[in-house]
Amino acid sequence: MTITSLLAAAAPSAGASFFVQTIPLVLVFVIFWFLLIRPQQKRMKEHQAQIQAVKKGDRVVTGGGLIGRVTKVGDVEVEVELAQGIRVQAIKSTLSQVGSADAAKPAND
Repeated sequence: MTITSLLAAAAPSAGASFFVQTIPLVLVFVIFWFLLIRPQQKRMKEHQAQIQAVKKGDRVVTGGGLIGRVTKVGDVEVEVELAQGIRVQAIKSTLSQVGSADAAKPAND
């Protein structure tokens, strides 16, 4: 017997070797899916539902950090009152947080 025939007999077949090497990659992908991708998708769906359900009087925070109350709601835009008499138009998708009108009560000092 030659050395090459001995090495060929000792090495596993190429098909089995491929599957043994891909099992850890598939396992890592499954772990990433359940720990990172799936929870992020769930948070995105909840956030989109909040934005679609925004109504007049809700307290919102825009992507730029401005806090105000919604005075008018359109299909794509909302009008936010930042202070008395100061109103701005904002795109709904730029809202980062939406809270109800009675969620933030002032403290009794």
